[in-house]
Amino acid sequence: MSLGAEDRDMIVMLHEISYRLNDKTYNIKSSLIVEGNSNVQTAMAKTVGLPLGIAATLILEDKIKLRGLHIPVVPEIYEPVLGELEKQGIQFHEEIVD
Repeated sequence: MSLGAEDRDMIVMLHEISYRLNDKTYNIKSSLIVEGNSNVQTAMAKTVGLPLGIAATLILEDKIKLRGLHIPVVPEIYEPVLGELEKQGIQFHEEIVD
């Protein structure tokens, strides 16, 4: 799908997470809304390409010391990447639901 000259995209994500801890159930809603700026600077590029570019920069700056192929569930990877994304206004908002 290609966007027209005046088109913009938007990403809307909602994660509903339930878990039990010490015999108590907890519910969390985590949401993300990202709007594209144009048909070139898209929300998809912001949420896919930007994290990759940030991670590559952090590796080149030796702020991420891991080498090789890793799933980004390692705090050394995701914490600094999420921090940089937050500076760009891209962050999940969490709400505890009773």
